[in-house]
Amino acid sequence: MIATTIPWALRTDKLVGSVIDSSTSLLAAQKHDIVRFAMGSPAAETVPAAAFSEIASKVMTADAMDYAATEGDPGLLDALLGYLDSVGEPTSEDRLVITSGGMQGLDLACKLFVDPGDLVIVESPTYTNGTATVLSYGGDVLEAPMDSDGLIVEALPELVERAGRLPKMIYVIPNFQNPSGTTMSQARRSLLLELAHRWGSVILDDDPYGLLRFEGEHIPSFNALSPNDPLVFSVRTFSKMIAPGLRVGWVDAAPEARQLVINAKQAMDTCTNLPSQRMIAEFIRRGHLDTHLQSLAAVYRPRKIAMQRSLEKYFGDRIETTDPEGGFFLWATLRGDASSVSTQDLFETALAEGVAYIPGPALSVGGKFHDSLRLCFASSTPERIDEGVRRLAVAVDRARSMLSSDPTR
Repeated sequence: MIATTIPWALRTDKLVGSVIDSSTSLLAAQKHDIVRFAMGSPAAETVPAAAFSEIASKVMTADAMDYAATEGDPGLLDALLGYLDSVGEPTSEDRLVITSGGMQGLDLACKLFVDPGDLVIVESPTYTNGTATVLSYGGDVLEAPMDSDGLIVEALPELVERAGRLPKMIYVIPNFQNPSGTTMSQARRSLLLELAHRWGSVILDDDPYGLLRFEGEHIPSFNALSPNDPLVFSVRTFSKMIAPGLRVGWVDAAPEARQLVINAKQAMDTCTNLPSQRMIAEFIRRGHLDTHLQSLAAVYRPRKIAMQRSLEKYFGDRIETTDPEGGFFLWATLRGDASSVSTQDLFETALAEGVAYIPGPALSVGGKFHDSLRLCFASSTPERIDEGVRRLAVAVDRARSMLSSDPTR
């Protein structure tokens, strides 16, 4: 007899995918002009393509096309150690593993620490790919509130008491958080470390944007505040600093976790792309990374300001935004008469008007934040930002008009 059903694993019910990543395919299918505030990508004109083309001609030897050591190519590990030391984030080789982007780091962390039914605290709103990874390993997500100083760590004990069990992991994006753009204060970082040790919880420290500060004062990382802490598992990536297509990141974790990370990675992809590792190592060795990050700050700060000014121009007091000191994103919340519009329902209208964003509910496991949206300012020029915000305002007005003319609403 021929089987008529597919024997899916139980975990497939938890494979929720990513609204953010799906937006790439959706936008590619559009035939009209779209101002793209949705995907969190570096500005195309800032990617150092010429430098990498020249470097590639030097490093693309036959051995660069071979398999790499799972923990990372020695040249990149050495260059990365030197660079991290120079920016006040010293670590050691026995803590580092090079990964295939930041997402693999999140997957490795969840594979090592999250069992089905484990409680995982996450910021709310947060990066949808991060929560999707937690869910794929059967974790139970507990959303915790945020304010302008990041995760409200002081609220966690009461949330945990109400949950009736301790969290196995606490997932945070401490710098220029995705999607809110806020940064966790030093006092809250210290308190979170204290709570993690009280509860025996791992802090999954996801920081793709920390080196993209363009104003304000540096805040010490969890690793700087608690050196060699076995309960801190840090995930980093070159995707936001250089280019996402390179697919290179790293994790910094306790030495006793390193072999487990290597074992888990070997069951995923054997090793990270070696040509990309070699190119990034040479880019760092030549001193280009520092110069490049400085140039990004000079680009991204004016774009953030341009977006804030355009939102004020076209929305006035009908919108409120965060004020990030780095990174890629503004979190915008509709106010007044505009707040009757669900940003989830608005998406199709906005796309028809020629602007894309990420709706607030996509960034919450519980589908919260119907009055909010994530806007990426990094990848558009100030002129395009102004046009995109104008189109967004038109879309909101259209949606409000449709609501007022619908007697069932």
